[in-house]
Amino acid sequence: MAKKFFGTDGIRGLTNAHPMTAEIAMKVGQAAGRHFQRGNHRHRVVIGKDTRLSGYMMENALVAGFTSVGMDVVQVGPMPTPAVALLTRSMRADLGVMISASHNPYYDNGIKLFGPDGFKLSDEDEFTIESYLEEEAKLAPAADIGRAKRFEDARGRYIHAVKMSLPDHIRLDGLKIVCDCANGAAYQVAPSALWELGAEVVTLGISPNGLNINDKCGSTDVATLQETVVASGAHIGIALDGDADRLIVVDEKGQVVDGDQLMALLGWSWSRNGLLRGDGIVATVMSNLGLERFLNAQNLDLVRAKVGDRYVLEEMKKGGYNVGGEQSGHMILLDHGTTGDGTVAALQVLGELVDSGKPASELLHLFDPVPQLLKNVRYSDGQPLESEKVKAVIAEAERELEGSGRLVIRKSGTEPLIRVMAEGDDEAQVNAVVDRICAVVEEVAS
Repeated sequence: MAKKFFGTDGIRGLTNAHPMTAEIAMKVGQAAGRHFQRGNHRHRVVIGKDTRLSGYMMENALVAGFTSVGMDVVQVGPMPTPAVALLTRSMRADLGVMISASHNPYYDNGIKLFGPDGFKLSDEDEFTIESYLEEEAKLAPAADIGRAKRFEDARGRYIHAVKMSLPDHIRLDGLKIVCDCANGAAYQVAPSALWELGAEVVTLGISPNGLNINDKCGSTDVATLQETVVASGAHIGIALDGDADRLIVVDEKGQVVDGDQLMALLGWSWSRNGLLRGDGIVATVMSNLGLERFLNAQNLDLVRAKVGDRYVLEEMKKGGYNVGGEQSGHMILLDHGTTGDGTVAALQVLGELVDSGKPASELLHLFDPVPQLLKNVRYSDGQPLESEKVKAVIAEAERELEGSGRLVIRKSGTEPLIRVMAEGDDEAQVNAVVDRICAVVEEVAS
């Protein structure tokens, strides 16, 4: 059974359009509050947000929903998604909420929910909350309505936790780091953590105005970061996204380092130091074949999950792995947190940079990616992938790539897009396969 509201990463959409309206947000608060009121204690929810203008509206609606069913609310303001997960667990809250559409533009927003353990909700939890959305809310008696308050120390708590993820002997003194915060949730905490650890920090994307989150900055647009790293003579550049749960790195030469290369580094390094659990890492079907070949050469496994950090996490927990992530830069390091954390991942990379004494351009390019091409086809309605014509062209492409590459076709979980990805040793073949499939999908979708 398909979900009506929840996608691969919470509820997301265009602000002031279904389902991302204040009315739905209030109902989500009521439904989630009902689901997580377990036990006889005073129930509490932690709410954080990124820097979108619509965050004020969505926050107030959620506060109204939670308090109306008797839950107390702790508001922490603009904070990274992983900070909300951490605070939910450390403050013994029943539930955590992050208001963010991650790397999307300002006009989108979303609601991400965390359970009391700091992990994102299971499918079962989401189905239950959706079922409550269809029912009339069970409002609390007047004397039992929840209270809402601001928590002023959230930033300090998170910065301390982030710094503690590094071994005691690691300092960043002497490193010049360009930090692009995407005008998003980490615009204060990430530069502060780096500076307190001794680095010289050049900042980008730290002037949010409600409309400029992810706008020509952050992990989805690193052109300015590349230019700034080279022009300033920095050792490395790091780029976060709007809610700071993903990381892209730029080396001192301005070359981009994606999540696959970062997973290769941490998997290989943690294995050598006896820190890696499960003798491998978990990535998604989108990760490059070059990463898999590199890990196999180190006698390490690559387990592939569906796209979405929640599915990566499921495989990690099932197989006992502590390193996982996505090519897009989500890095889940279970020794240090319960969800993707771009700042923590950046510190692990910086720690390797310090320990190795190597330049980033040498340290961070451990394998040569095989040619890979991803194209998106937008559709307005229907199920293009159910078309016999589309199925036929996909089957033909799979036969063509068999033994020399891979093909991944999927619907986006956050946008009305069909994602077509192919990779293989023959770049011309890869390009031709993707173009051929996209052409047929576009034809059917139109």
